[in-house]
Amino acid sequence: MTEQALDAFRARCVARVQATLERLLPAPQIEPARLHEAMRYSVLTGGKRIRPLLCYAAGEALGVSPALLDRPAAAVELIHAYSLIHDDLPAMDDDELRRGRPTCHKAFDEATAILAGDALQTLAFETLAEATDLNATARIAMVAALAQASGSRGMAGGQALDLAAEGKHLDRVMLEHIHIHKTGALIRAAIRLALLANGPVDTDHAARLDRYAKCVGLAFQIQDDVLDVTAETTITGKTRGRDQDLAKSTYPSVVGLAEAKEMAHNLLTDALTAVSVFPARADPLRWVVESLIVRTAA
Repeated sequence: MTEQALDAFRARCVARVQATLERLLPAPQIEPARLHEAMRYSVLTGGKRIRPLLCYAAGEALGVSPALLDRPAAAVELIHAYSLIHDDLPAMDDDELRRGRPTCHKAFDEATAILAGDALQTLAFETLAEATDLNATARIAMVAALAQASGSRGMAGGQALDLAAEGKHLDRVMLEHIHIHKTGALIRAAIRLALLANGPVDTDHAARLDRYAKCVGLAFQIQDDVLDVTAETTITGKTRGRDQDLAKSTYPSVVGLAEAKEMAHNLLTDALTAVSVFPARADPLRWVVESLIVRTAA
């Protein structure tokens, strides 16, 4: 694909998932109006839609119709949005800024933010359960995959380990273990949902796509740690230096800034190698990696 074609692909994916999210989220005037307003505030404005984009890109590589991925892509983004709301709460990271705007609990109130996160989480599973253009076997497998990626063996477990590690100096192995779960689990789930929508897939190709997702997920977190000390905001638009304020171990603090950048670059190179056997229609997966490599070099 040319650069223009890849940019057009990204724009189509973002437009598709945005339209799907608009349709799925309750209108702000429907009661409880304040809760619905908070849900829409947290989902519809801002964000790079990396997880939905990866879902569509994996589908493109596998020849899956984008229409079959609208609900899976939206579901993984709803889980991501819920996790950000709860991650920003005073009991967790206590952050005031997300995507360059006040966090949900600042824009509304703490109780509304908690409920908005709860409601977005359940809406994600409702979204998959009602994906009637997919067969029942695929829908059940998707619900199971997203639940595992979101729960104690995935994202929530990673968040728990991250909170428990505040004020402690972690080694590289433990830090990687935390972020494979906290950040990487949902990114791997985004790819997994595309695989499940496709039906039977060559086992080598499935393993390669999972390897790609694992590498991208960890590289994404390393880059966020790097940007936390080198840029005005992180990839997620949080306040610069927030992890330092919370005395969290980060890749720059554990291995040094230069090695952290090198680690991210090597992971992204590994991700490209993982999908090297796929034809040109996998170029969107490669484009995601190349765009992240540009960030690493900055």
